[in-house]
Amino acid sequence: MLERTCQDCEFRPQDLLNTRRQFINRLGLGFGALSVTSLVGMGLLPAPEALAAGDDFAPLAPKQPHFTPKAKRIIHIFASGAPSHIDTWDPKPDLDKYDEKSMPGDMGGTAFASPFKFNKMGKSGLPVSEVFPLIGQHIDDLAIIRSMWTDIPDHGAATVMMNTGSLRLVKPSVGSWITYGLGTENQNLPGFVALAPGGVGAENLRNAFLPGAYQGTAVNTADTRIDRLIENIKNKYVSLPEQRKQLDLLHQLNEVHAQNLKKDGQLEARLQAYELAYQMQMEATDAFDITKEPKETQDLYGTNTQQGRQMLIARRLLEKGVRFVQVWHGGWDHHNNLAPNLRNKAAECDKPIAALLTDLKQKGMLKDTLVIWGGEFGRSPSADGNMAGGTPGRNHNGRAFSLWMAGGGVKGGMAYGATDELGYRAVENKVHIHDLHATVLHLLGFNHEKLTYRYNGRDFRLTDVYGNVVKQVVA
Repeated sequence: MLERTCQDCEFRPQDLLNTRRQFINRLGLGFGALSVTSLVGMGLLPAPEALAAGDDFAPLAPKQPHFTPKAKRIIHIFASGAPSHIDTWDPKPDLDKYDEKSMPGDMGGTAFASPFKFNKMGKSGLPVSEVFPLIGQHIDDLAIIRSMWTDIPDHGAATVMMNTGSLRLVKPSVGSWITYGLGTENQNLPGFVALAPGGVGAENLRNAFLPGAYQGTAVNTADTRIDRLIENIKNKYVSLPEQRKQLDLLHQLNEVHAQNLKKDGQLEARLQAYELAYQMQMEATDAFDITKEPKETQDLYGTNTQQGRQMLIARRLLEKGVRFVQVWHGGWDHHNNLAPNLRNKAAECDKPIAALLTDLKQKGMLKDTLVIWGGEFGRSPSADGNMAGGTPGRNHNGRAFSLWMAGGGVKGGMAYGATDELGYRAVENKVHIHDLHATVLHLLGFNHEKLTYRYNGRDFRLTDVYGNVVKQVVA
């Protein structure tokens, strides 16, 4: 496999490096026959004790933030498709008097009053849409931000903005930044997991220029069978000790490569994926097996539904030490037939989210678990013209949307910020995505301006050169 020189008939280290990619591609095909000890003895590889084990072998070890955190872990429930704030968390009774009339000022279009009633709930008396009767019972734990806004109301761009804080450069995701800053409490599971039926686009989970260990792990939850949730979790052909030897050899080869040239980001990510896959064989199957939960817990979540299963899996992952779990819930893009479609979509997650909040509180985890719910932008107070023969819906609106947080040091039972009287744009205490990210990092114990990573001669951060902590929502 390795070339010899005609001059000295000896192996050349650079030949070893040049064939690394082919070498890795053949991983498992006779790999166990190679002797790490003999290669070390020949001087082609450094001894294991000479490697920077802290950087290469334990990048996800727990780390301390800048100051005492209020939250230790996060679950982000991403309502993909952009739910209407006007019909969920930001009631606009003034919109009723304009219903089916021209919108005032520069808003344009025909006004569309919400088809849903809002009820005051909890000790705080905050209004909650009738579509969320169970989540509404937890309103005193929720901080509703009604003045969110984003740059571009396009699903793809706004989703990436919410998940990475950037519209232009390839930047690390929020989950990657958090695992980079905090590590994770369980070395046998990923630090950042995204749950979604059908999987998640890589652009929302990427580590970008951060080391490969911090990339997100997407889990396709469409199949309920454990061996399909995490395919090929067990190696049927190579024992665990043999796999350990193979991985150690790969790390040593990579160290040679780093000393002679420079680290290859994609190769680093692949090696970290191999390492994680090895570790996950020990614990992942158990973490995703919700049948190990008591029947009353399964009934609480409603595990006969997609979102019920996802929320329970998310809680189990958090409980086992995963730092950042994202649960995707798509289908909120209601350009037409909003009344039935939004009601149905809300019903899919109302019980599971309420169960999650109840469960976390009963286990004493809510106090240091930050729960976030929201989409990528909001909706217009006017009726969308794309009715397709049905009833009205709402168009995209990046000027205003709502999002809520609970637990993890958040001040519950409050609404922060405001939109105008019709919900068209945020007008009071506006909160940009960068401000949200700064606040999330603050709750985790970080000064968002100091959590940086040097790349191409510049110190990058999640919030770029922007962002202010919304201290009013911090308990």
